[in-house]
Formats: sequence, C-alpha cells, structure tokens
Amino acid sequence: MTDLSIVSIETTILDVPLVRPHKFATTSMTAQPLLLVAIRTSDGVIGYGEGVVPGGPWWGGESVETMQVIIEKYIAPVVVGRRVDQITAIMADIEKVVANARFAKAAVDVALHDAWARSLGVPVHTLLGGAFRESVDVTWALGAAPADEIIEEAHEKLESRLNFSFKLKMGALDPAVDVARIVSIAQALDGHAGVRVDVNARWDRFTALRYLPQLADGGVELIEQPTPADQIEVLAELSRLLPIPIMADESVQTPHDALEIARRSAADVIALKTTKCGGLQRSRDIVAIAKAAGIACHGATSIEGPIGTAASLHFACAEPGINFGTELFGPLLFSEELLQEPLKYSEGQLHLPAGPGLGVELNMDAVKTWTRN
Repeated sequence: MTDLSIVSIETTILDVPLVRPHKFATTSMTAQPLLLVAIRTSDGVIGYGEGVVPGGPWWGGESVETMQVIIEKYIAPVVVGRRVDQITAIMADIEKVVANARFAKAAVDVALHDAWARSLGVPVHTLLGGAFRESVDVTWALGAAPADEIIEEAHEKLESRLNFSFKLKMGALDPAVDVARIVSIAQALDGHAGVRVDVNARWDRFTALRYLPQLADGGVELIEQPTPADQIEVLAELSRLLPIPIMADESVQTPHDALEIARRSAADVIALKTTKCGGLQRSRDIVAIAKAAGIACHGATSIEGPIGTAASLHFACAEPGINFGTELFGPLLFSEELLQEPLKYSEGQLHLPAGPGLGVELNMDAVKTWTRN
C-alpha cells in the first residue's frame, strides 16, 4: 500500500534570466526569481510547487524571500507528518497559523496536488474533476519597446502562429503619451489581432475617466485594472461607462473580493491567478462565484515558471469557468529551459502535458545552475 505520509518540505530560490526585460507599471525585471517548493512522501514521491510573484513585492507584498521564511518556519510544521491526500485539512490548518501570504500558500497547495497525483499515477487535473479540454488560448504580453518594435514583435508572433492576441502594460508613462502609443499599436494590428492593456491599478479615477474612452475608441478590446484595487465603486463606474470589458485583477484575490465585484457589477472579467488566490482549491471558490454571477474568468499569470504554469494549465483545462482565454506565457519569457521536455506552445495555444502529477519533469542540472547562492 502506498505511504502518503509527508516526510519533508524543502524550498529553493532560483533566479532565471528572461529573453528581454518585462515591464510593469512601477518596475521592470530582467530575471524572474522563483521559489521551488518540494514535498516528499515516505515512498520517495516528490511533488513540486512554485512560489512566484510578478516582479517582486510591489504587487501583493510577498517576495520569494518572504515566502521561503513563511513556508520553512510556519507552514512546514503544519505539513510534515500529514498525508498528501489531506489537502483540504492541511490548507485549513495553515490558515490558522498564517494570515494572507496567498502566494506562499499557493506553492504549497500545488506541491501537495502534484505529490498526491504522482502517488496515484494520475494527472493533477484528475484531482480537479478531469480535463474537459486539452489546450487553452494564450495571449502574449508585448514589451515596453518603441511602438514600431512592438508591432514587429506582434507580427512575428502572428506569422509563427504562436499568439493571436496581445496585452500591453500601461501606467508608467504620462497618460497622454501612453494612450497615443497604445492606440498606434492597436490600429496597426487592427484586423490581425486583438490588443488589451493592463494599467496595474496606477491611474486615479479622473485619469481613467479621461483616457479610457480614448483607448476604447482607438481599438483596444479590454482594459485590465485601471484604478486602485480597493476602489470597487470606481471600477463599477468605469464598467458602466465603457463599451469594452473591464477586467479585475488586483481587486480580486479572495472569494469575498469576487463576491464584491459581482454585487457591484464592477467588472466583466476576472483575472484568475492560481498564485494570488492561494492555490487550486481557493481558485475554484472564486471561479464558482464568477460563474454564478455570469462573470467571465481569464487564466492570468504572475510570470510563473514551468511548474506554476503547468499547475494553472491543469486548472484551466479542468475548469469550464476559465472561459476568457489565458496568458500562461511565462516559460516563453525565460531564456533558460527548466524542464526535461518543454511545455508545448503552438497555434496560439498551450497544450496539456501527459503523465502523472503536473506532467512535467524538472531538469535538475538547470535548477542547480540557476539556484541562488
């Protein structure tokens, strides 16, 4: 009989270089720090999770360093000695000793799912009810280069049939300059690909009221989180005003957040990140609320590596509520491959890998190369 007892939980920080700088509203990065979380059972099965935030603690207050301390000092004592098939009970007990820290909890949640599924010899999506699709659409995030370079990059993606929709970051430049840049890109790609923007909650109400209609008129198809996360009433006002969808990201990190968005009709789409939500279990709660309210869900990214991306992919393939595509492009931004066999991207989609657990195997030589000293 398989012994599902957990004997250890270990963490390792990696710093993996990117193919180009990736810019957010307030920061940019040339390498992505990842916290690799390994849960080992008595039978020698190892399940992996990934602690990762988009560009550091500016987004949600966590970093790979804080996650490592939280997991090693406070979460590990709750986990070790338990069984990997006790995920619900383990995660409930973790809530009693650690508030918030959802990115850290997500890494543990995923590692538990991976270890349990590997122990059973089944894919993670089986634990989530089974896959009802084998791939998901992937939107590509374009860089912060000049407009002509961005347009060239987009056409290269289209010609190679890797992506058919694109997202651009806003919020770092003067709004008028930023809007003119985005509109020129949207018009250049009109008829070829959809263009979305993410303001990362950096505009105030007056700026949003002035400039968002210009983006809608200029051909942008969706606006993500234009205003601060806690200003749900402003998001609702903008949703009523604009003829294109508003997507809530920073505003939705818990099931209660999703309920507030639904109550106030504040967004048409929720950006569902399994990382910011605290893992696969809690993500299902949020999607359930969205489905009941008729709100679409988008499989968003925290620029995960292959482990985190595979986890979000299994979730998206098992959850019909992820019905507004994804942006699970993280591994394509990495200049170094961490898997023995890369995840498969083609025809604008990311394809579900076969095999037990997350269906991916780490290249431990690559892990060693990029481990932080």
